[in-house]
Amino acid sequence: MAVEHIKKWNIGDVEVARIVEIWNFEDNMSMLLKDASAEYVKQFAWLRPHFATPEGMMIISFQCFALRSRGKNIMIDTCIGADRKREYDVFCNLQTSFLEDLTAAGYPPESINMVLCTHLHFDHVGWNTRLVNGRWVPTFPKARYLFGRKEFDHWVHLRKTGGYHDFEHLIDSIDPVIEAGLVDYVTPEHQITDEVSLFPTPGHTPGHVSVMIRSRGEEAVITGDMMHHPIQLIDPPRHANFDMDKEQGGRTRQEFVDRFSGQKTLIIGSHFGGPTSGWIVRDGNAWKLRTE
Repeated sequence: MAVEHIKKWNIGDVEVARIVEIWNFEDNMSMLLKDASAEYVKQFAWLRPHFATPEGMMIISFQCFALRSRGKNIMIDTCIGADRKREYDVFCNLQTSFLEDLTAAGYPPESINMVLCTHLHFDHVGWNTRLVNGRWVPTFPKARYLFGRKEFDHWVHLRKTGGYHDFEHLIDSIDPVIEAGLVDYVTPEHQITDEVSLFPTPGHTPGHVSVMIRSRGEEAVITGDMMHHPIQLIDPPRHANFDMDKEQGGRTRQEFVDRFSGQKTLIIGSHFGGPTSGWIVRDGNAWKLRTE
């Protein structure tokens, strides 16, 4: 990626910077929502051009966020990472300008005080580490890495029982920071600063959290994977293919929409393409993302 994809928001005194690893990736919407055809996607003109193509293809990005609050530099997730073996070829052996972009945005790796992973899927933990002389080492050696205790315990259980997942990312992106003694295990309501806190949004994974930012009367939420794409605002309870608990994921999305619809809270989508952010507003009997 390149620095032209860096975007910044100011939420009161909190600065948020978007760091993109894979920009505006196109795929069939059925990858995310079972039986979601191109014709279904094309019904919703508001998705174009940022979130869907004229042909009804889904547009998503793989990105994370750096923010500054009360003198702390904080990473919210860390994308996919370089030099990795992953389950799908598109994510294998990436070579991007991620670290250079992070530095260009004003957040060089050595300045990061804290890394918060909303959950422990491979595309949210990758740059926890980097490969140096054949060894995985922490990318942010001065940071504390925050993992949800419930989330971490679930992955430990899956690993021990040979559960329903690929575990390569645990070996290269989780184990090394634990071995380095850099990990703190936190609750779903953990307060990072008095401006930045977590709140539980389970379903995609059991311990998934989203990030609430409140500063000088302004508010924003970084979603994590509670919602991958704005099309999920149309029918929030609809099952998402990548949710570990599909029923709970649907309930969480509906509760999220009920809470933030029509509010001043800026929604920053962890996988949303284009402008990445907007406000949830009513659209007839459903909802949509207003981007301006």
